[in-house]
Amino acid sequence: MGGQNRAGGKAKPLKAPKKDKKDVDDDDAAFHEKQKADAKARAEMATKAAGKGPLATGGIKKSGKK
Repeated sequence: MGGQNRAGGKAKPLKAPKKDKKDVDDDDAAFHEKQKADAKARAEMATKAAGKGPLATGGIKKSGKK
């Protein structure tokens, strides 16, 4: 039960080699900035919406008759 060896167990995954940093041109930089801004705006909208109740509260309508 102790961790003596990995003979029958799962093999340790090999580490992937580090990727070289790519040259980032202006278009890519602008695209990434836009992505970050969109994500930030989306997060803010989610926090605002979380405080409010459900949008559609109709559900199953019950008549007054019994």
